Formats: sequence, structure tokens, C-alpha cells
Amino acid sequence: MIPYENLKTLNKPFEEKLRKKFDLFLDKGWYILGQEVSLFEEEFAAYHQEKHVVGVANGLDALILSLKCCKFSPGAEVIVPSNTYIATILSIIHCGLTPILVEPDSKTYNIDPAKIQSAITDKTAAIMVVHLYGQCCEMDPIMEIATQHGLKVIEDCAQAHGAKYKNQLAGTFGDFAAFSFYPTKNLGALGDAGAIICKSEADAAQIRQLRNYGSEKKYHNSVVGYNSRLDELQASFLREKLPYLDEINNHKRALAAIYFQELNGDFIKPHVGSDFHHVYHIFNILHPERDRLKKYLLDQGIATEIHYPVAPQNQLALKDYLTKFDYPISTKIHETTLSLPCSFAHTKADIYQVVEILNKFNT
Repeated sequence: MIPYENLKTLNKPFEEKLRKKFDLFLDKGWYILGQEVSLFEEEFAAYHQEKHVVGVANGLDALILSLKCCKFSPGAEVIVPSNTYIATILSIIHCGLTPILVEPDSKTYNIDPAKIQSAITDKTAAIMVVHLYGQCCEMDPIMEIATQHGLKVIEDCAQAHGAKYKNQLAGTFGDFAAFSFYPTKNLGALGDAGAIICKSEADAAQIRQLRNYGSEKKYHNSVVGYNSRLDELQASFLREKLPYLDEINNHKRALAAIYFQELNGDFIKPHVGSDFHHVYHIFNILHPERDRLKKYLLDQGIATEIHYPVAPQNQLALKDYLTKFDYPISTKIHETTLSLPCSFAHTKADIYQVVEILNKFNT
């Protein structure tokens, strides 16, 4: 059996280091907002050559607090890709804002810059880009549009740790960048965790207040805040794994290269241009008989996933929040996408085996 993901195997190379971190955590007796969080914030900022990072509880909170920091008027519109995971859209709704869905490019699956312009109205306040599956959006034209219209740019980097566009890291383009360190991410914690890259010290200070009940000084609350603090233990685990992020990404890129080289033409593979450094958090293919293909692979001992089976416009939770429901490109992606094994826990032999079985489908 080749699993889609095996977190125990994935974390095995780090096990000794993580156990030592846990022992130190117990010995120290400091559990919330301590030295490990501060050091991880510094180290994650240094990795991105940025100055300001704030650790928060998870990726959704990272998006919510970024939007809250912008202080948009109630009902202001935020442009977001129509094929993103629901968390991106939920962050907009939780902030009392209006999500405006824009179709992705049919080849890259990321938001299509050419379609953003026509979605802008006098209510538009921000563009929330999602670097989906591990590939950056085409940021030059997006930033040009944002500058032209005076819009904020929030990057959802939950799937793009270490990804690059024109040799610039995801999370360093916009006003805010939200990261998730959910255990399956390329840089994964052993529980929920998140962080925000901010462009200014003032924004970072405000988010530090927001994550901690609106408090800068204990028991003194100057704004209405949240409880969204990066856990001290998870920060210590992330500090151990961060130095290996590029190695993890390179391993996943090597596995993806096998798919690109060996998979036959029956499967639509992701398009990656020369300006993009894809880190393959997810390696997906498209196939018109996706569900039958998924069952075939499982019968052959290969587990896959679907990211994501239900398009946002078809989610019951969003029926009262979306003003349009016809997104043909997004619909096709959701109906035909299949995510193949491609993790730090997989070997090249695993992927060659997957390819061999895939290429026999329908023969």
C-alpha cells in the first residue's frame, strides 16, 4: 500500500530532535508566548528576508487577523479565487466583508490576473491571492492592478512555503501573508499553527494585540481581540523543521519531476512556467473519469485525495454569501482533479510504482 500521506513516516527523520524539544518544553514550564515563539518568528522572518512575523494559532486565523488589521468598511469587497479551499472565503465572511470570486487560469489553477480587473468595483478593498498547490500566483500583474486601484493584497500562503515567483518567495509581495503549518504542509507542525508576515512594525504590533485578546499589557485591553496564539510547543517543533524546508521542497520537486517525465498524455498535469518555483504541496492531475480513476488506484493499493471535491459556490455554508454561482473553470477543476502521492515520506520508487499503475488505466 502506498498511502497518500504518512505523517509518522514524514516526521521520523526529526523524531529525536522533536523529543528533545518536548523534554525542554516540560522542563521549562513556560507554555504560551515564550522564547520559542519569539525565536521562530525571527527565524521564519529571516528565511523570507522580512522583518515582521507574528505567530498565530492556525492559517484561518492568520487570514482573519490580516483582514482585521486592514480595518475595511463593513461589506467591502475582497477578490478571491473561485477554486480555493473554503477557509480563504470564510476569513472574508468572518470579517463582515463580501467575497467576490474570480476564476482561475485553467492551466495553473491560480487566480487569473486578466479576470481581476473586471471584478473591481467602487467597493473593492483587497485582493486575496492563493498560491494553490505550491505554485505562486502571477504576482507582477496582480500587484500592478492593486497599485492602480489602491487595493491591499493579502497572500494565502498555506500551501506555498518556499515557493517562488521570479526568484521572490511567496509571502513577500503583498501587505500581509498568511501561513498555515497544519501537519501535512511542506513545513508542518504536529498540530495546528500559523503565522503572518507583515510589512510594517505597526501592523505587526496590532496583530500581536489582536491575537492576545486585544492586549499589549496583561489585563489591559485596548482593542477587541481574539485568542489566537501560536503554541510554544508547536513553535519549538517548527524551529527544528524550518532548516530542512528547502530539502523537503527539493525532495517533493524531484518526485514531481518523475510524474512530469513518466506519466502519459491521458492525464492533464499542472502547467509550471519558467518564472515559477513550484514546491508541490499537492501534485494534482485532471482526468474526466476522476472518480473511477481514484477507485482504480485504491484497488491497486494507491491512496489519493481530492483537493477539493466541492466547489465553493456549491458549499451549503456559502449559499447566502456569494452573489454569483456560475464558475465553469472552477467547476471543471473540482470535478476532475485528483491529488497523487508526493510527500517527504515517499521515495522515488513509490512514485515510479504509482506512474506504472496510472499508465495502465484504461488499457
